[in-house]
Amino acid sequence: MIIENLISKKRNKEELSYNEIDYVINGFVNGSISEEEMTLFLQCICECSMTDEEIYSMTDIMVKSGNVLDLSDIKGIKVDKHSTGGVGDKTTLIIGPIIACNDVIFNKMSGKSLGHTGGTIDKLLSIPGFKVDLSQKELVDSLNKIGMCIISQSDNIVPADKKIYSLRDKTDTTMSIPLIASSIMSKKIACNSDKILIDVKVGKGALLRTKDEAIQLSKILCKIGKKYNKETACIITNMNNPLGNMIGNSLEIKEVIEVLNGRGNRTLRELCIYLSSYLLSIAKDIELNVAKEFVLETINSGKAYNKFLEFVSNQGGNIKLLKYSNNIIEVRSNKEGYITNIDALIVGNIVNKMANKDGHDYSVGVEIVRHVGSYVNLNEVIAKVYANELYSNNLIDAFTIEKDKKEQRILEFIIKF
Repeated sequence: MIIENLISKKRNKEELSYNEIDYVINGFVNGSISEEEMTLFLQCICECSMTDEEIYSMTDIMVKSGNVLDLSDIKGIKVDKHSTGGVGDKTTLIIGPIIACNDVIFNKMSGKSLGHTGGTIDKLLSIPGFKVDLSQKELVDSLNKIGMCIISQSDNIVPADKKIYSLRDKTDTTMSIPLIASSIMSKKIACNSDKILIDVKVGKGALLRTKDEAIQLSKILCKIGKKYNKETACIITNMNNPLGNMIGNSLEIKEVIEVLNGRGNRTLRELCIYLSSYLLSIAKDIELNVAKEFVLETINSGKAYNKFLEFVSNQGGNIKLLKYSNNIIEVRSNKEGYITNIDALIVGNIVNKMANKDGHDYSVGVEIVRHVGSYVNLNEVIAKVYANELYSNNLIDAFTIEKDKKEQRILEFIIKF
């Protein structure tokens, strides 16, 4: 096989065989196919898409590029929750402790940020000492000990996805349904949980921009799950505006703590309660309203917050050493009226640019003070920037202020196979 011929074949919208896709993926992993060649292949997929069979093949090949976790020593139902990524999305770190408090094992492998979207692993790495690279024994021990564990991709588990994921981030080949689906599900299958809930984000701050794309992705994710006998459900949620008050790694950990204590941003809190309730309902095979009662009790009693602290400590982190930039710049409204939009893409790009200083600056970010639907006066503080020298005073561009009030809908619907 010759990589150029396969790229040409895909460009002509012909279907690639399992062996042809295997040749490309494993060739890239072992170095016989260069980054430049793989970039052309990924760009071709972004332009020409893939059939369901090609997506199944790519997913399977990536799963088989490494080990599948052996969770046979762990009793009980194991669940995994994933988000396709968005600006200010820290839901995993809120949902995990809630689920683990209710006698369900929460097992997750996460990636770093992709494009302008924030990654769960980046948020955890902002906690000094937190260890995301665990051996299988350490992971199993953690799941047995405290009921939850979140790890990063390793060289032993879906190494193909890890290498391709990194290249996609560098080459702007992130917004492709086949690439998103195979990346997500290869990690989910390799982690070997019984049931999977995926929060599919759609809007300016997400990888997917339209509801039709979100529906298409949701369907293929559930189909892949079914092929591996993993009960998989998808919920589509709005990511046109940032989620929560805080955007930026350390700041988002701060907001996780607030929500787990029953405070914080209402939209974020309600979304996490719903996602937790739904995941708990499918894990325990109970009614959604019953699951919600368990979730609320877990938060109101302080159990969820204590579980989060236990989780952080168990993986070596020290929450007391979180750092935030002390260079705080107030952003004030330039007119009077209702905030009708906060452009998540602009906010995400601003935070991403600041964070990528000297490797990674976890202390920077944005705090949204006034949200969509709020009425603001001229020169009122609507946001704060925890800045470094890379900030260029352009956050005001993310805010649209108009005479008439507009409502946004966060939760769309559930797709389940």
